[in-house]
Amino acid sequence: MSVSNHPGGEAAAQLDPAVDPADAEAARRAASKEAADTVLQAFGGVRGMIDMTLPGLVFIVTYNLTHQVSTSAWAALGLSALLVVARLARRETIQHAFSGVFGVALGAWISMKSGKAEDFYLPGLLWNVGYCVALATSALARWPMIGVMLGPITGEMFTWRKENPGRLAAYTKATWAWVVIMGAKPLILFPLYFTHNVNLLGWLKVALGIPPLLLAMYVTWQILLKAPPPIKAQLDDEKEPAK
Repeated sequence: MSVSNHPGGEAAAQLDPAVDPADAEAARRAASKEAADTVLQAFGGVRGMIDMTLPGLVFIVTYNLTHQVSTSAWAALGLSALLVVARLARRETIQHAFSGVFGVALGAWISMKSGKAEDFYLPGLLWNVGYCVALATSALARWPMIGVMLGPITGEMFTWRKENPGRLAAYTKATWAWVVIMGAKPLILFPLYFTHNVNLLGWLKVALGIPPLLLAMYVTWQILLKAPPPIKAQLDDEKEPAK
């Protein structure tokens, strides 16, 4: 038994005496869970989070051992490059690893130019602020970023904007959840940056790397579990030819 993902699909199933309402509800929940499970995939999985966290850990450990900004920066940059090479060797996506290399390279360049170890973390802090602003802006514009990111993965593309108001509401709610959760990081770390306490800044930056991401993804997963299932987008080559 299958239930249409198009508007009215569930209602039609309930009106059809041949369709068990319990089966229709089970199918709806299964479709919603399948869509919710794409959250981890969209953000690179556990491996992607590790790739983004390890260079910062290497930097602060190396800095504590050597007290040399340039040595610490090169160590972090070298690790980022190795992570990209490892992904290429395994024919895995390098999207998250490459973005990590860019951020580490920029932080390394700024810190070596200024001679201040805390500047290694400045690009990441600014990126966090910009990311939260972009998330909030997208939600206010009714183009919530979580929906934009997950739509292509779930196969719904942007049908949630006009054909599935329940999912638009869910994506908007999830996007605001990311604003709140990820916005806590710069609120905690920026004051430390201005104190020039490199050790505390570095260790807290590492500690606040993965847990907020996991929390934001879990909250998003919970929200999408309760949302209507996605309406699959029909591609041009899948449409029936005009008669």
